[in-house]
Amino acid sequence: VQLQASGGGLVQAGGSLRLSCAASGSIVSLDVMGWYRQAAGKQRELVATITLGFNTIYADSVRGRFTISRDNAKRTVFLQMDSLEPEDTAVYYCYATIRTRPNSYYNDYWGQGTQVTVSS
Repeated sequence: VQLQASGGGLVQAGGSLRLSCAASGSIVSLDVMGWYRQAAGKQRELVATITLGFNTIYADSVRGRFTISRDNAKRTVFLQMDSLEPEDTAVYYCYATIRTRPNSYYNDYWGQGTQVTVSS
């Protein structure tokens, strides 16, 4: 199983970026997908998650500015980031809970991370 993230980059404060993360490999089913981020010198923190049924959770710091969505047919999760702030600068990691065999447990899988840098 692989999670391939893309879409990071450098943007000025107030700008927007859209992250994508596609899951591939031996996948029986996907459940929760989401994004975490880790700024330099800080712990990894939740940004947003979305369930198979499109229920969402957001960190307080991004609610109203970021929007998470998914395309179940393409096994892809997106993070639309608007009104970006310098405090949003971090490496963003996508993750998914995936079942690789029928009747097995779901396990967590992580993407490689994509850098988002917001300049003031």
